[in-house]
Amino acid sequence: MRVLSLTVLVIMLDQATKLLIKANFQLYESIKITGDFFRLTYIENPGMAFGIVLAGPWFFTFFSTIASIAIMVILYRMRNERLMLRISLALVLGGAIGNLIDRFAYGRVIDFFDFGVGAQRFPVFNVADTAVSVGMVVLIFLVLFEKDEAQTDNSHIPYNMNDNLESEERDIWQSDRNA
Repeated sequence: MRVLSLTVLVIMLDQATKLLIKANFQLYESIKITGDFFRLTYIENPGMAFGIVLAGPWFFTFFSTIASIAIMVILYRMRNERLMLRISLALVLGGAIGNLIDRFAYGRVIDFFDFGVGAQRFPVFNVADTAVSVGMVVLIFLVLFEKDEAQTDNSHIPYNMNDNLESEERDIWQSDRNA
């Protein structure tokens, strides 16, 4: 399962960046990187990705744990499937585990990427959120736009109503037509 190395890479990058932020910033401290457009801002998020809060922190911990286990099982079962499909799931898994580590360690997720213009800011996020988002976009693209190689196009096969296929339904239909 070589795609799991991508999962491990995402987790390591996510945790390393969070440790750097936590060690060098005070909570809510912000520094401008490219003017007001991109800043590093240290916050701790008790909710889901991008600051979405729907329930308590233990709900997200439980949900993330179940989701991570499910994705691992799916990845194992799909070990012979298309590479891009497995890569997308590996990214989602890495991001889920990265944020799960924060939930267990701090009870909250450390976020720090801050984009926007003036008062119009995108919710602050982290490497794990980015991996989950990219993985989901790729997965959705693959599901919606890639044709499964197992599917065959039968539109060129002509339909002949006079085929001599015997069936009870054909008999009933023909007896109704002859009446």
